[in-house]
Amino acid sequence: MTFSYSSHLSLWSRLSFLLNSQEHLIALFGSCWDQLGQKSGPGGPLTLGLGFYICEEGEGLWDCITGVTSVSIMDRVGGVSTVCGKPKTMGRIYGGRDVLAGQWPWQASLRYQRTHVCGAVLIDPLWLVSTAHCFLNKSHAPADYRVLLGSTRLYQHTPHTRELSLRRIVVHPDFEKHHPFGSDIVMLQLHLPVNLTAYIAPACLPSPGLQLSSSLSCWITGWGMLSEDKHLPSPFHLQEGKVRLLDNEFCNVLYGRRLSNSKTHSVQEEMVCAGDFSTGKAICQGDSGGPLVCDLPAAWVLVGLASWGLDCRHPLYPSVFTRVDYFTDWIHKTQRLTPPPDPTSAPQSPEQPLQAASSAGRGTALIPPQTWLLLLFALRDPRQALR
Repeated sequence: MTFSYSSHLSLWSRLSFLLNSQEHLIALFGSCWDQLGQKSGPGGPLTLGLGFYICEEGEGLWDCITGVTSVSIMDRVGGVSTVCGKPKTMGRIYGGRDVLAGQWPWQASLRYQRTHVCGAVLIDPLWLVSTAHCFLNKSHAPADYRVLLGSTRLYQHTPHTRELSLRRIVVHPDFEKHHPFGSDIVMLQLHLPVNLTAYIAPACLPSPGLQLSSSLSCWITGWGMLSEDKHLPSPFHLQEGKVRLLDNEFCNVLYGRRLSNSKTHSVQEEMVCAGDFSTGKAICQGDSGGPLVCDLPAAWVLVGLASWGLDCRHPLYPSVFTRVDYFTDWIHKTQRLTPPPDPTSAPQSPEQPLQAASSAGRGTALIPPQTWLLLLFALRDPRQALR
């Protein structure tokens, strides 16, 4: 990893950068950096051969030339940073089956009145992103929500699980102002920064205007329905599926034919299309707000947030996601301008294990269709969101 720094050293007086579980780099902005016996002055880089990051003017970002740029790498609360987009578990389970613990450590469950309603994605220890339509016809009071991190099972705590309260909900000001599902993004600020572990870690944010290639390895994850009439069975294990990025014009041809040339649900520039025609893998009811991540050379990058699509009975129609690089600057600005939370005001998280929404008898959980969020293997009605 090569670090260089510009004339804007006053932005960050000190940085502790966690490379991985084995080695640490402590970078002190001063006369030199000292790591593994190597030193360099203010104008010189420190090379570890693992990539390239640079401090940018104005926001104190570390910007990776492969397309990763994120204030989320910097923990503003404690001055300590951690690598984003680097899950400790690298195994893959194909075919939309159960996910390994720690495989997608940025995946979160958004709970409304203790019931799972949407996915969300951790982007730094204090912030998550999700889709704004998850809050349509629902309370915008942060006290009504919790997020669950570090778990692959919806209603089962493990030693790695953390349930956290929200301090602030920031819906994009242009949400659905110009067209349906436009600017479908929301930021969620936690009351307290979460401790990052092998099971809880942020995804990297993309650079604005990131050029996406269909050759990228991209994955969707979630707890939504398996098909239009098939709910995720107990124990509600997180699912995954590999998808291809598709050109927006191509997707508009498909959706234009399906919707009789209607413009009400066209794929706009702030959206990205993805799917798998060979298997029908895509997002389904309950996957909203969950991640579409792609494996760039440096790290896993958050490319999209599950937004909309045709119903799950139409596997040949790709899913549509909020294109995150379109909103990277807004995300950074929101982080920069939002006051830090007051730790003393954080409510106590519930101690009792999470339960399914209600019971229909001894040993039987009653699970309303709208509560489950996985990743489909076909798409759904664009006239409704994928909640």
